[in-house]
Amino acid sequence: MAQQNKEKKTRNFRLTLVDDKTHKHLWTAHFTRVSLIVFVISVLVMLSAAVYCVIAYTPVRTFIPGYPDAHSKRAAIQNAIRIDSLENVIYRWELYSENLRRVVDGEEPLKIDSLINAVQTARADAPDAAELLRKDSLLRENVKEEEEFGISARGKRDLPIEGLHFFTPLKGVVSQGYDANIHPYIDITAPEGSVVKAVMDGTVIFSGWSEDAGNTIQIQHESDIVSIYKHNEKLLKKVGDKVTAGSPIALVGNTGTQTTGTHLHFELWHKGETVDPTLYIKF
Repeated sequence: MAQQNKEKKTRNFRLTLVDDKTHKHLWTAHFTRVSLIVFVISVLVMLSAAVYCVIAYTPVRTFIPGYPDAHSKRAAIQNAIRIDSLENVIYRWELYSENLRRVVDGEEPLKIDSLINAVQTARADAPDAAELLRKDSLLRENVKEEEEFGISARGKRDLPIEGLHFFTPLKGVVSQGYDANIHPYIDITAPEGSVVKAVMDGTVIFSGWSEDAGNTIQIQHESDIVSIYKHNEKLLKKVGDKVTAGSPIALVGNTGTQTTGTHLHFELWHKGETVDPTLYIKF
């Protein structure tokens, strides 16, 4: 009786493919309910793993709505850098405007350590003398470099970038102009192989390959000015080389993934911020 109950509980199934004309058995599969469930689960797991691999390791993931691509990540990093720079500029201008107001009103200018205490907290206890001296020294050095509080030396202050002469890096057509938020550089189209020249005397601080920018060269100039030349076909200078204004440094090309044609991607930086090259250079 027990043997009969066991045989009733175990049910076998058969799936057969038969030729409709000849009635010949082409394929037969025997299975139970348990084996069918295991097979279905295995197929689902393998299918899920395959979909995950395709999305995780191929460019298909960039087509998913909301998924950040390389351009979005690069834009986010650039925006974070700009925000940090703007915060520093706003803080410096707050210090400058406060002292300027006091000077105009005939009052005694605030001391640097007083401004630090006011920014930190109005109810704070007397700060530690050593810590205050250290912060005061750092801020005084920064102010001395930028000369924002040097009222007596105001007649000697100037804007060095406006007074400098820049050599045209490439004779061509500006295909896309400067936009501080979206396109903080310019693109210059010219025939392939045209000579790219240094805009000023300086020293090459980078000369090599980048996946996005292709053959890239960067030059450090005086007055905290840096010029960057991307998508070149060939680089003529290496890191550490001294260059003079108008000397050949590269040949125009179409290298890198972030390019759609032969052109020169040109950037001009002054004191850590991008500036519009067309304001100082005639193309």
